[in-house]
Amino acid sequence: MKVAVITRHFITNYGSLLQAMATQEAVRRLGHSCEIIDYIREDESFWQREKTLLNRKSSWNRNKPRRALYLALRQPESIASGKKFDRWQKQYLNLTKRYTDLEQLCSEPPEADVYMTGSDQVWGPVENGNYDSAYCLSFVNCSRRKIAYAASFGHAELTEILRAYYEAWLIDYHRITVREDGAVKMLGTLGIKASQVLDPTLLLDTSYWEQYFKPIPHTKYILIYQIHNDRRLSEYARKAARKKGLPLIRLSVSFHQISRAGKLIWAPDPGTFLTYIKNAECMITDSFHGTAFAINFNTPFIEVMPNNKTGTRNKSILQLTGLQNRILQKEEDIALVDQEIDFQYANRILEEKRKESLCILKDMIES
Repeated sequence: MKVAVITRHFITNYGSLLQAMATQEAVRRLGHSCEIIDYIREDESFWQREKTLLNRKSSWNRNKPRRALYLALRQPESIASGKKFDRWQKQYLNLTKRYTDLEQLCSEPPEADVYMTGSDQVWGPVENGNYDSAYCLSFVNCSRRKIAYAASFGHAELTEILRAYYEAWLIDYHRITVREDGAVKMLGTLGIKASQVLDPTLLLDTSYWEQYFKPIPHTKYILIYQIHNDRRLSEYARKAARKKGLPLIRLSVSFHQISRAGKLIWAPDPGTFLTYIKNAECMITDSFHGTAFAINFNTPFIEVMPNNKTGTRNKSILQLTGLQNRILQKEEDIALVDQEIDFQYANRILEEKRKESLCILKDMIES
């Protein structure tokens, strides 16, 4: 069967790309073909993304000099890293033709036997703060088979407006699975049945990902992979590296992170990114996918919970694998970096959930 997947594959973010790669591979292993729908709104392309984000930053957008300064500081690096990710998307993903708006999708949708909303924050707001029903497969006729695998809302609040939005668009799905336990409960309040499955990156163990590993110049090091702007993470990582007597390495697609703690490795290719996580003595992160890969690779890690409302996804995977004790509770708790992690329980749970999630995915596609 041919499966067409719409997901947030194009975001300049390793988790977005790697989860799309994993979804594609998981469907392929089940004996089906998979295409990632190359849907990139014009206002979310790497050429326009910073302008779109700027419209939501009133302190920078309210006068021309500040607006020009913001774009001068942020747009060049966004375009540079965006070009890299655009190249990797074309290299690693089986993409449909490019769609830039919902009207194009509606007028000429990709041909498929099954249409699937993929993983990542597909049911949350897009970059302009609005919601795009394309990720709810609104362009697919209701008579066609619609499923969702490991979809995420990216937030924990359900307003009346959002309630009506989700009720309108998710009712046509034949089966829905989500990434977080909180999403199961949220959909339950809408009268929509859903089950929790693993993030696609966790469907594949280290033996799959190691084909992408690359040689790196560092041997022992503490690693930072930081998504959110939180000084606590940098300060803690600096102290942890000092305690271990090891260099501090930082991975980021944002060149402005050069001013933060650690030696910046800017926008490494996906294989190098994965290798740095695999070989780290300890990784300090606020990223869901950083955490997922650390658990998958059995890399010691410390979780600094995001300082916004997106931390539910991080908590969900830690609760599932019994690793809640890796959450940093007190900034002065430097001893946490020396505490060994027994991954036996996490590995056993992942293996069980991996089989279960793949069975669910197979059943959603074929039944």
